[in-house]
Amino acid sequence: MVAATIGFGGGMLLIVVFPSFLSPSLIIPAYGVVQLASNISRMLFSLKYVRWKLLPKFLIGSVIGALFIGYGLSHISMDYVPAAIGLYILLNLWSSKFSALVGRYESYYVIGFLQTGLGLVVGATGPLALNVLTKQLKSKDEIIATSALFMTISHMAKIPVYLSVTASLFTELNLIIYMIIGSILGSFLGTKLRLRTNNDKMIKIIKVLLTLFAIKMIGGVMI
Repeated sequence: MVAATIGFGGGMLLIVVFPSFLSPSLIIPAYGVVQLASNISRMLFSLKYVRWKLLPKFLIGSVIGALFIGYGLSHISMDYVPAAIGLYILLNLWSSKFSALVGRYESYYVIGFLQTGLGLVVGATGPLALNVLTKQLKSKDEIIATSALFMTISHMAKIPVYLSVTASLFTELNLIIYMIIGSILGSFLGTKLRLRTNNDKMIKIIKVLLTLFAIKMIGGVMI
């Protein structure tokens, strides 16, 4: 519901509470399955707002990123990547000079490459696309619906990783099913709440939350 209302944040809440009632071996596959259900349902409930023309570039970048980064960088330390992403988001949101500079090179090929590729080895890459969509789209509904489409693709790229540990999912199959149902209901309720909110205010809220999330990413690496 949180993600459907403001565009992101639900996954962060989920991953924080999972360790309290799931075994370590189940956290990654369960998170992936529930996040897929969450993003797909969020997209479907706002299907008319999805900017499909942006999909081909993002998809091409995602495929290349998943193959290149998944194969070439999986053995390299990625400890400082979240801080770099956080800094990029802050500068892009609040520095007009930086935003204008990177805007010349910013493309959905690159965003797809980074969000999906880095998502295989580090967490919290979704705000990369959301940050660009917030700048380029004027409707909160288009921003959140298209972001859900992009995140669905990025999570699907992780399926080979999840498949290597899915055998343990059957030990908690009922719980997984309940969480999937809950995520779909949450997407439905969150979409209803979002559609009733003021467009300009919602976009400002997304920007503020992106800022706080970026600071958290930087702080998590530096502290």
